[in-house]
Amino acid sequence: MIIYHSDVKGFKADQMSGMLAERLDRQVRESYRQSSQGEIQAWRNSLAYMYMIMNDNLIPEDAGVAIEYMIPSSSKRIDFLLSGYDHDDRASVVIIELKQWSKANKVSEGNDIVETFIGKGIRQVPHPSYQAWSYAKLLEDFNDAVQTSQIGLYPCAYLHNYLRKNNNDPLTDKRYQNILDKAPMFDQTDARKLIEFINRYVRKGDYKKILYTIDNGRIRPSKSLQDRLQSMLNGNQEFIMIDDQKIVYERVLSMAEKTKIDNKKRVMIVEGGPGTGKSVISINLLCELIARDRVTHYITKNAAPRNVYKARLKGGFTLSSIDNLFKNSGTYYDANENEIDIAIVDEAHRLNEKSGLYGNRGENQIKEIITSSKCSVFFVDEDQRITASDIGTKEEISQHAKAAGAIILTDSLESQFRCNGSDSFIAWLDDVLQVRETANKILDFDYDIDVVDSPHELLNWVKSKNQKNKARVIAGYCWEWPKKERSNPEYRDIVIADHDFAMSWNFDQGVWAIDQNSVDQAGCIHTAQGLEFDYIGVIIGPDMFYEDGKVMTDPSRRAKSDQSLRGLKKKSKTNPEEAERIADIIIRNTYRTLMTRGMKACRVFCVDEALGEYLKQRISAVQVDYCDIDTLDCGGLRVADGYCPQ
Repeated sequence: MIIYHSDVKGFKADQMSGMLAERLDRQVRESYRQSSQGEIQAWRNSLAYMYMIMNDNLIPEDAGVAIEYMIPSSSKRIDFLLSGYDHDDRASVVIIELKQWSKANKVSEGNDIVETFIGKGIRQVPHPSYQAWSYAKLLEDFNDAVQTSQIGLYPCAYLHNYLRKNNNDPLTDKRYQNILDKAPMFDQTDARKLIEFINRYVRKGDYKKILYTIDNGRIRPSKSLQDRLQSMLNGNQEFIMIDDQKIVYERVLSMAEKTKIDNKKRVMIVEGGPGTGKSVISINLLCELIARDRVTHYITKNAAPRNVYKARLKGGFTLSSIDNLFKNSGTYYDANENEIDIAIVDEAHRLNEKSGLYGNRGENQIKEIITSSKCSVFFVDEDQRITASDIGTKEEISQHAKAAGAIILTDSLESQFRCNGSDSFIAWLDDVLQVRETANKILDFDYDIDVVDSPHELLNWVKSKNQKNKARVIAGYCWEWPKKERSNPEYRDIVIADHDFAMSWNFDQGVWAIDQNSVDQAGCIHTAQGLEFDYIGVIIGPDMFYEDGKVMTDPSRRAKSDQSLRGLKKKSKTNPEEAERIADIIIRNTYRTLMTRGMKACRVFCVDEALGEYLKQRISAVQVDYCDIDTLDCGGLRVADGYCPQ
């Protein structure tokens, strides 16, 4: 959808009227949302510079102009487009990413990432040239008109307030040379160079015909994207499906085919505990549905699983079009109805009501995803809801599906492949952490779990198991995570003074789980949930302890920077018992989730010594037929019930 379109002559007249920014604001409001004052001011500033560029004689008056083109099936918008024909009469579109930046810094880690002041502080964002190039790739890979009409797309970035340093400029550092070759960057002194760049591809006008063709192009994944996805998936052992994973996979494909035939909205809810292969199915579905010409998104709230699965799927390739298939659950509040064919929602239990950085966008993420997709599948494990704002329950999803008039299907994944494939371990852990009472009182199955007496021992064990980069330390969120210290690699967040121990939270939230250099950094629930490792070391912080024969929780011992308990302080004023109950569940579910990340083994260190002793007793407990002491309470197991911790 194009918010504004005209030709160069019309654009100049509209800009001269002094009301173009207000017109854009009105059209954005009529189309999908309210503009911010900062956005309106940005239009005023940037379009004034583009007016000067358009006034040059080299720019044909009848060339097409588009402003704020919303790329379908994406939350991305292209700032400025010019369309026309080159000297060989080939259809061409110049894509211009406009920036008001005056300063920026290069970033040492990550590809094509820079640092600049945006909004209220310094943020890491994609290099402007990368943004422009990635938008061009999105159009190439998802717009049928661009593919079939062979429309050439030529991206660039124009930083009209930025003055480049001649010899050592951060934005033209050699680490960015590859992306600068694909999409050149122009600063405030480069107006003539930008005009010449445009003229190279737009020498004759097209009276907006090319823009019209693109705006009305059918949205479908390109053959090249389909081929790339299939080649990445084939032979990748991490994404091979077995047993009931294959059954659920085929049922989802069948559901999608039926929706294609009868055009009826369908929603499938799939229950599955830790390690049942929810993410493996999701990635296979993504690749297969894209191969079937369906616009498909893989959706999670947490960035960590999205980034890890993107990296694993892509291998060593840098493919922005594949990045666009992986979406944040908070990006659908302004999406059109049935905008995408299939929504695959992994970790659906983590969905929230509100979206946006300040929780002020949208109405309900479940409702928005169902509305924006013809067909959707939600993978749910309600026992992994770990914040007060998590609303992803089977009941809630069903209610919104019914309200949308959708056909509802359900399925479940029973076989789990984590914790050495032992369903009994999950039940035992529920009993041990007193999440719920189960019949699994003793550890009589084959899974390697133990308690260590110091965090040093825990870290050393993890390092010894990390030969294949599949061992990590994760901790309860009981230590602050100060943003101002993130750039200091020597800073240690997690300090356990009694053991003279300190380590950092993970630096790169995106790919910490697979980064070769991150074994010395601890992950938390937000960077580990949805992922698995061969070996996991868990630090249970002071928010869980053992007292009077019970496992207890203390939400006041959580870090203030953790958002898991956000909203409960207000709730405690009106309903303190309910707020306490919710906080207790969240803390227990958090450690349940952390302790089920390991495929082969788990080691645990407890800040509370009594809790550590209790866990040791539960691990070593055996079933007995007779004991002389029939009233002793040992580690939560009554000998009178036939169990003994000794």
